[in-house]
Amino acid sequence: MHGVIIHAPKDLRIEPVEVKEPGPHDVRVRIEYGGICGSDLHYYHDGGFGTVRIKEPMALGHETAGTIDAVGSEVTHLKTGMRVALNPSLPCGECKFCRAGQQTHCLNMHYFGSAMRFPHAQGMFRQILLVSESQVFPIPDSMSMSEAATAEPLSVALHAIRQAGSLVGQKVLITGCGPIGALIVIAARYAGASEIVVTDVSDFPLGIARKAGASATINVANNPEQLTAYSADKGYFDVLFEASGNQSAFRSAVETIRPHGCVIQLGLGGEMSIVMNTIVSKELQLVGSFRFGEEFGYAIDLMSKKLIDISPIITTALPFEKAVEAFDLASDRARVMKVQLTFD
Repeated sequence: MHGVIIHAPKDLRIEPVEVKEPGPHDVRVRIEYGGICGSDLHYYHDGGFGTVRIKEPMALGHETAGTIDAVGSEVTHLKTGMRVALNPSLPCGECKFCRAGQQTHCLNMHYFGSAMRFPHAQGMFRQILLVSESQVFPIPDSMSMSEAATAEPLSVALHAIRQAGSLVGQKVLITGCGPIGALIVIAARYAGASEIVVTDVSDFPLGIARKAGASATINVANNPEQLTAYSADKGYFDVLFEASGNQSAFRSAVETIRPHGCVIQLGLGGEMSIVMNTIVSKELQLVGSFRFGEEFGYAIDLMSKKLIDISPIITTALPFEKAVEAFDLASDRARVMKVQLTFD
């Protein structure tokens, strides 16, 4: 069996990986689809992000779905042959945050495909994978493997929506329309937002945003004045979802948020200065949003019931053997949104 292994920036290889027998509470899954995430691209291009750096070869990937190949002796609710989506998050369940129901902040989190710990948490881009039974979510026959592999990024979007509180009747601005920004469009529309405006510096993702349900889009590279117009009379929008991690995007967007509005920061752009005077004088709420918790199950449920359609964000899929080509393609925001790998 093989996996997609990063050794250094631009050094991505298809290499053999170990196949283990499941322990009592483990499940072995044959991976069929895996989505390339922004963090995967950071490892591919830069060897990491911020202070997080690759220190040893690491399998990438944390957005996957497949079919159960074997189950451990103590696993009773999952069976061989079941189609499943996989939650890459495995909190310890014992630290103070886990005991408080805040598993996202687990002090000993094991998150597939992450160099935040050493030895690194190997990723899910492997033909066959061993996971804990708690990470396995059955999917209905009506859900494609491609859809199921988007449960992780959809969970991130749903968690951000929850951080904002009720969106019923709210006017929403989303800055940065990568896959997460586009999924926030879909989730915000489902949550009852009355108006959704999306900004980006490229026309292609903005076209995806319109298909996903955006009321209007603005290319701020070409038409920054269209966003500036929303700053009149102390702002127009009730909620900002900042998904770009770009300081300039944050600063210009905050000016368009009305007093007592809410700013949800998802984008990870490293250190950046913020317009503190505006936040203070408008009495804005500034809230971070990181990963997800129980929203993974909600994501599966919403897609299973056809309450949310994530198909607008999926651009193409390539065999995992062509991982380098797929990663180069996924890096081209003028052509694609979500690129997936197939592991048939």
